[in-house]
Order: sequence, then C-alpha cells, then structure tokens
Amino acid sequence: MTTDPNRRDFLKKAAVVTAGASAGVVGGCGRRMARETRSKPNLLFIWTDEQRFDTMAAYGNRKIKTPNLNKLAGESVVFERAYVTQPVCTPSRSSVLTGLWPHQNGCTKNNVPLRPETKCLPELLNDPDYRCAYMGKWHLGDEIFAQHGFAEWVSIEDGYRGHYREGRDRDRRSDYHHFLLEHGYQPGGGNTFSRGFAARRRIEHCKPRFLENRACEFLRRNRHQPFILHINFLEPHMPFFGPLDDLHDPDEIGVPANFHDPLEANEPLRYRLAREHSMRQYGADERTIRQLNARYYGLVSQVDRSVGGILRTLENLGLADNTIVVYTSDHGDMMGAHGLVAKQYMYEESARVPLLLRLPQHRRGQRMITQPVSHIDLVPTLLELMGCREPVNLPGHSLTGLLAGGGMQQDHVFVEWHPNRMFYCRDTKLASKDQIERVAQERTRTVVSPDGWKLCLSDLDKCQLFNLNSDPLETTNLFDSGKHGDVIARLTGKIHQWQESVGDTVKV
Repeated sequence: MTTDPNRRDFLKKAAVVTAGASAGVVGGCGRRMARETRSKPNLLFIWTDEQRFDTMAAYGNRKIKTPNLNKLAGESVVFERAYVTQPVCTPSRSSVLTGLWPHQNGCTKNNVPLRPETKCLPELLNDPDYRCAYMGKWHLGDEIFAQHGFAEWVSIEDGYRGHYREGRDRDRRSDYHHFLLEHGYQPGGGNTFSRGFAARRRIEHCKPRFLENRACEFLRRNRHQPFILHINFLEPHMPFFGPLDDLHDPDEIGVPANFHDPLEANEPLRYRLAREHSMRQYGADERTIRQLNARYYGLVSQVDRSVGGILRTLENLGLADNTIVVYTSDHGDMMGAHGLVAKQYMYEESARVPLLLRLPQHRRGQRMITQPVSHIDLVPTLLELMGCREPVNLPGHSLTGLLAGGGMQQDHVFVEWHPNRMFYCRDTKLASKDQIERVAQERTRTVVSPDGWKLCLSDLDKCQLFNLNSDPLETTNLFDSGKHGDVIARLTGKIHQWQESVGDTVKV
C-alpha cells in the first residue's frame, strides 16, 4: 500500500517527537540500545463499559462533572462520531482488541470466549521489548487468567466463572476479591462479592480506585521500558449506583429529549418489546429517569477521578511525552432515550461512544474530527503509530491519514447485530410468542454515511432509515416513507459491498 505524503510526513514527525522525548529520559546511560528501546512509544488504553458518547464537555455535556476527561480531551484528537462494531459487551470488546469484526472472530454474542489462536494487539505487534498488562473487566472468556499477550493481569470480576474453559480453576477468585478480603470484607453466597456489594463500598475500596492504584504501580515499575497498558473500568455499567450518587442534581439533568418517543409500529418489534420492559423495570416517569441519569453521571465522574490519578502519575514519571493515550468505551447506554435503558440497539445513544486519542506530538490543543469512524480501525491505527513492521491483514484501516489531515480509505461506518439475550415482559400484549421468538433471532446490518444518513437493514424485523442531520434524535423512521428510495438503494449497496469484503454472509 502506498502511503500518501501527508500521512508519511505525519508518521515521520511522530517518530521524531517520541524519539527525542525518550532520549531525554534515558540519555544519561549513554547506551544506544537503551535509547532505541525507550524511543518506542508506550500505549495507555483506557476504556469503560456502557459509557455513551455525550458524557463529557467535548461532546456538548456541560452538566456532568468530568474535569480530568475534559482536560484529556483538550489535549487530544476528539472523534465526534465514533461507533462500535456491535453494541453489546463481548462482541464490541473482541473488535477493540483484535481488529476483527465479531462475525470474523466468532464473538457474536456475550460470553463467547475469544479463540486462543485469535491474536490481540500485543500479539499482533509482536515486540518482546514491550511490557504488556491488562487490568479490569475482560468479558472474553477465562476472565481472571492472563492471556493473549498480556503477561500481567489484574482482574476485578468473578461473575463469569460459569463460562471458563474446561480445566480452569472455578474456585480461584479475582484480584479485587482478595483486595476486599484484605480490607476485612466477607463475601456472600458462592464465596463472591457481588457488583452491587462492590458499588456500595466507600470510594477508596471501589473498583475504579483499585484499578487506578494498580495501574499507577505498573507505570512506576515500568517507566524505563516500553509498555502497553489496557485498563477497563466496569463503570458506568449497571447496577447504576455508587459512592457519588449525590454528586449531580437530578433536577438539573433533565430527561433525554427523545424520552417520550412512542416508538411507532414502523420501528423494530424487538425495540418496542425492550421499551416496555425498560419502562417497567426502571420507571416510566421523568423523575425516575432523571434520578437514574444522575447516578449514571456519578459513575462516570467516579471513573474520571481515577483517570485523573493515572494521567497525573504518567505525567509525574515523565512518560506523557512518549505515550499514546486512548480513551473510549465498549458501547453506550440508552439511559431513557426512546424510553429504553441499556444497550443492544442501533440508536446513537447505544452504538456511539466517546473516542479520544492523545498523541505525544499533538498535546497543545483539542482537534475535532467530524468524519464517522469505527472501533474496527483502532488496532490498525495503533499498530502503525507504534511502528509495527510486520504485515497484518485486518479489515479496518489506519486512521493516520485522517489524523494527518487527509481522507480515509473507508468513509462509511458499519455496525452489525447478531442474536443475543432479549429483554421483554412475559405478559406483553405487543406480540405473540411466535413473533417474539422470530425477532429474537433477527440480524441487523447498519451503515452510517459521511453525509449524515443511517440505514439499518434487518433480516427478520423492521428496517430503519434516519437523516441524522435533520433528525439527530432519530424519532422519525423514513424507511417506509416512499420518499428516499435513492438513499436506501445507495446505502444498501454500501452494506452489501462491505459484507462481501469482510465475508459476512447474513442476508439483509
């Protein structure tokens, strides 16, 4: 592949800056090998679970208290329209770590383990100089056991023991479990600490602070060699409460502007069934949704405080000028939008996430990129920025051309959906048992175009078409309006071309 001049110049400048900064760290030793090793850029990859895109000032939210994320965004490239590959945990995580679509790596639904032979970023980079660590939620199988090129492993979840592979010790517990034991707590049934129990601890004993402390300790130990550190916070994932529940005033937050969207009969039945379930479980009145969002904001703020601690340690150790920092989430959360709560939908609140990329050579100000981008492009981008010399065959495309001010090889973004657990009320009047069983197996393929259209094609349920320019809240499904046949045909062609290129055989 020929590298365009802007991109080539961008990568050359990036290499010069990181090498120069690194030489200052180890220059006193006078050893060329040490300088060459230390000049390799570090990677600090911080991500959350279930954090929607509009949860910091860079995305227009001035009500939520996230000073550290705001500071990071002020020094980063901010991708205004970043989308996940599939809006649910395991499939999305599989793409973030492998650079493969869920249908390619096999992780099409929650709790499907990532195959041992499928390589993650450290294995793809294949550089023995790097110290590689994974901390936090994994949700890709064998939750508490080091794997996939991450030699150091700090685990926080014990709820996935039933999904361990044969031969794994199901009596073994996470690092966070032992941390709680050391502080005098006693586990409940099954010899585990529930997520609800952990979330009710004082902030010093909650999972974010635990991960912050372990991450900072890793940085201090590895400040003299290149590292890859992934930190995944569970928050703001349910149970939607924590030590900062009272940090935000529910009356000042309001409800989502599309909270009262009735989801007419031309919207997917699966969504309408889930809406009925959400309203019964979380409440259908505005006051309840405001309180839910206030607690959700508190969880994001809790993560923000720990992100601040990690970034300050990075700075104090003199590592910030040689470290690529990524901040994102595995998917969003509806939080009352369209009357829905949680994820699993193609709406913006579920499929769109924050994405910040701080490059050592560009820390002087914020830069916004409005072009839609996908998580599928993260691995190839990071491999290129980190100087990977081995050819890697991945379906995504490096974003370095876009970072350099150019264009992209793939300017349309695609999102897929495969059958996962479906939430609905058992006594629903919306559909028969046969209809429910049918839509529970539906598959959707979505495309977001650079000119602001979103087309969602389902094989067994209603399809959707939204003009995100005139209808950013997605309250009017135009698919059956009879007015946009040309747009539907154009974008259907894009979906089918993409499917052919990535080996996706689902008929939509």
